[in-house]
Amino acid sequence: MIEIYKTTDGSLQRMTEITEGCWITMTNPSATELLEISEKTNIDINNLRAPLDEEERARIEVEDNHTLILVDIPTLERRNDKDRYVTIPLGIIVANEFIITVCLEDTPILKCFIDGRVRDFYTFKKTRFIIQILYRNASTFLQHLRTIDRKSEEIERKLHISSQNRELIELLELEKSLVYFTTSLRSNEVVFEKMLKNENIKRYPEDEDLLEDLIIENKQAIEMASIYSGILSGTMDAFASIISNNLNIVMKFLAAITIVLSIPTMIASFYGMNFINIPGGNNYYGFYIVTCISLLLTGITVFIFRKKKLF
Repeated sequence: MIEIYKTTDGSLQRMTEITEGCWITMTNPSATELLEISEKTNIDINNLRAPLDEEERARIEVEDNHTLILVDIPTLERRNDKDRYVTIPLGIIVANEFIITVCLEDTPILKCFIDGRVRDFYTFKKTRFIIQILYRNASTFLQHLRTIDRKSEEIERKLHISSQNRELIELLELEKSLVYFTTSLRSNEVVFEKMLKNENIKRYPEDEDLLEDLIIENKQAIEMASIYSGILSGTMDAFASIISNNLNIVMKFLAAITIVLSIPTMIASFYGMNFINIPGGNNYYGFYIVTCISLLLTGITVFIFRKKKLF
């Protein structure tokens, strides 16, 4: 899908043709749409196609008539009826007359610009636009990291009473997401450093504060991802032992129950043997006496096990 926007009279307007100062956003474009934009903008089609490869690494490339900035952005993926956090590439192509964004999905990072939720946003101020996109990306990483932290706390509460592996598997998925986030954030940081040195991307004094906020936000996201990853790794090791211990407690309880129940069963088995003379067999109250003895022995066994905290 291709959409063209341009800031006119202080508001974002949708356009039908590519004009100077416009923003071309491409979401999972087809081969025909890629060819069309390549011909109209004189942009190498390989650069337009690069962000559509999920394995593409973050980088910055300078061509004769444009600059390609490729960064990783977070997204939510549904797998096996569960949410999983991954990263996908976002391409930003800066030319003299326009700016192009290419992504596999309709990301909220760009949608907030279309919806008018970003202040001081103008399509013709390309440098500020790029920094605003990258700042929104870093902020989105932080939001997802906080969500991951809350989810991990919920799973930890379940693990205190669990003897299954389901919660550990969920923690493992969260840890994978943190690994993806940490790798992507560090790659993005390298791109930011190269942007600062790139003379083709002009920086203006009024954008310095926003650029500084971007760098701080990204560094904070990297630190949070590293901290959460370390905490999750230690938590998984600890709770793996807890689950094993919970299982041992269950097995110990079942073994104690089995021993307690075996006492009356054993006595009943002895008296169930087909012998002529059985102690108390001729006594009118023999059944009640044997039953009371069985209950007494069972009670004594339960008392001993309770003292040893086997129950």
